[in-house]
Amino acid sequence: MPPFDLPEGDPFGTHNLPYGVFSLPGSDPARRVGVRLGDHVLDVGKAAYALGSPYAPLLAQGSLNPLLAAGRTAWSDVRRALTAWVTVPAHQEAVADLFHPLSAVTLHLPFEVADYVDFYASENHARNVGQIFRPDAADSLTPNWKHLPIGYHGRSGTVVVSGTDVVRPSGQRKAPADPAPVFGPSVRLDIEAEVGFVVGVPSRMGEPVALGDFREHVFGLCLLNDWSARDIQAWEYVPLGPFLGKSFATSVSAWITPLDALDEARVAPPERTHPLLPYLDDSGSGTEPGGYDLRISVAINGHVVSEPPFSTMYWTAAQQLAHMTVNGASLRTGDLYGSGTVSGPTERERGSLLELTWNGRDPLELPDGKRTFLEDGDVVTLSAWAPGPGGVRVGLGEVTGRVVSSS
Repeated sequence: MPPFDLPEGDPFGTHNLPYGVFSLPGSDPARRVGVRLGDHVLDVGKAAYALGSPYAPLLAQGSLNPLLAAGRTAWSDVRRALTAWVTVPAHQEAVADLFHPLSAVTLHLPFEVADYVDFYASENHARNVGQIFRPDAADSLTPNWKHLPIGYHGRSGTVVVSGTDVVRPSGQRKAPADPAPVFGPSVRLDIEAEVGFVVGVPSRMGEPVALGDFREHVFGLCLLNDWSARDIQAWEYVPLGPFLGKSFATSVSAWITPLDALDEARVAPPERTHPLLPYLDDSGSGTEPGGYDLRISVAINGHVVSEPPFSTMYWTAAQQLAHMTVNGASLRTGDLYGSGTVSGPTERERGSLLELTWNGRDPLELPDGKRTFLEDGDVVTLSAWAPGPGGVRVGLGEVTGRVVSSS
């Protein structure tokens, strides 16, 4: 039955309507844009043609990229139409046969990833990492940390959708006491609980994107797991930063939640302790709150080990966008940028095993045994929700990956 009579408070109700891409089993393998309602997905392209939407050509696609590129007016128009299609009785009748149970479809990477950038925006995470690796430093933060959002360019070709197995990466590693590097599978495989932001409207090369133009370019967000081989990363990162220790896989959720579904989750970022240069300064009275109140859970083999709060992130998504374009670098439709590991101030709120086990010193006690870093067969699941209108939750779905042996 079509999911029009959802239980009260369903996190995937009409207040949410996240986008994805799916296919059906059998003789028609074509990928289609879908919108989730409850535990069903609506074939949006067929619905748009059935109801005469002028945006039907954008929606009857196998990727979200055409819709992403269409811009904010189209995003708002389509969202209003979708809401009407699933709430107005006359429209409900027209689309009733275009719903499919989630259990009967295959979900795919919802957009074609252009460039991928990852940031380092949690002060709690940065301080934890500093204390682990620089315990004798006067300040656990690097001198530049509170002046700019630190980031690096990743590998877009290895961004995969939730449910994709992650092969344990191999590479060079060398512990401090080892006489020489060795080659082999990573023995310190980690996760990083993050939020990814999806760019829709591109920008011209040489024209920075201002803080206030964030919502004109960014379509929505997803959950992101930045898998990390800590032993490979530790040996390679000086002096140019992450490379093979990060580029083997980045997992994202199958659903992209539009920013318009998250207005109730907007919050002010933490208080700034250093003055910011004008292009990053979001303290003006006319600036909308730049943070998001997103509640993330991290589970290993079904056991929750951490609940990082995104509201604690020092640098906002708008500041990250402004910074990565301030030198004139252009945006492309389908660009993805990650928030960086989300970690809160308490031990239960740390977003990586590096922090949760304090670099392996304090193993986690799981029902199936202790963990310092991930073992083959481990399944990692990030899930999240955000506050919505009237106290209802906005579900952000989940991103899951299973570690498999490299042999």
